[in-house]
Amino acid sequence: MSEADPASVPQAPRPRKPDWIRVKAPVSAGFMETRKLMRRLNLATVCEEAACPNIGECWTRKHATVMILGDTCTRACAFCNVKTGMPRAIDPLEPEHVAVAAAELGLTHIVVTSVDRDDLPDGGASQFVKVIEALRRNTPSTTIEILTPDFRNKSEAAVEKIIQARPDVYNHNLETVPRLYPTIRPGARYYASLRLLESVKRHDPSIFTKSGVMVGLGEQRLEVHQVMDDMRSADVDFLTMGQYLQPTPRHAKVEEFVTPQAFSAYAAIARAKGFLLVAASPLTRSSYHAGDDFEKMRAAREAKLAATR
Repeated sequence: MSEADPASVPQAPRPRKPDWIRVKAPVSAGFMETRKLMRRLNLATVCEEAACPNIGECWTRKHATVMILGDTCTRACAFCNVKTGMPRAIDPLEPEHVAVAAAELGLTHIVVTSVDRDDLPDGGASQFVKVIEALRRNTPSTTIEILTPDFRNKSEAAVEKIIQARPDVYNHNLETVPRLYPTIRPGARYYASLRLLESVKRHDPSIFTKSGVMVGLGEQRLEVHQVMDDMRSADVDFLTMGQYLQPTPRHAKVEEFVTPQAFSAYAAIARAKGFLLVAASPLTRSSYHAGDDFEKMRAAREAKLAATR
């Protein structure tokens, strides 16, 4: 008997999402206004490109996470829905357009992320700097959170350049436990990402650092605890944890839907390890409620400093 054509073999259906994962379809007027603004300014958002489950809620509130350096990534991580290929040239108007978007949306806090740009000599660090500078000029009261890639093989110079522009929060996600990097995040190295987070604090201890992980990819509980310890060793202030959701059948499959109770247990352990702030729930994402969380983190640092006086 000849082997069946793989294309003709039916794929196993994706597991049904539990009730605590489901969200309403985005239909509000605020959502439509946010989408029109992003289109008019030719801006990509991670909300759309990464198929974030919270897009309806966030865009209704006119909160959007801008994704700079285009919409095409030079990597192909097994968890990510952003398209892969050869990116287009950098848009020189992008920094000003981000600032215009922040002003028109009335953002008091903005999150700016990017695709990986391994094709660029500085990995795209200079564009982050230009965006921060444009925001400072146009919306000086807006606090700025950046979520950067790992700037593979050029992270030290890239981080130094960005830190000089002084974002309020520097976020870089570890994404998963070290054991799963070869299959889930093959273009990255776990300890290189940890060193990046360490270098932010080394250059400027006053800048808040933040990192996140996804669960449900087959990680073990003690492995997650070790990631927390590694983050604290790098002096990371804020940990985010959320459920991995499979964007398409060709992405890594969901191994487990972690219960809200298990997330609460993880959060309790993380707080005991000394993070200033922990956000852990099935629908938590890096920029979900980022503005509110920034205020909580700032207050937590002030309280901690007051307690040592």
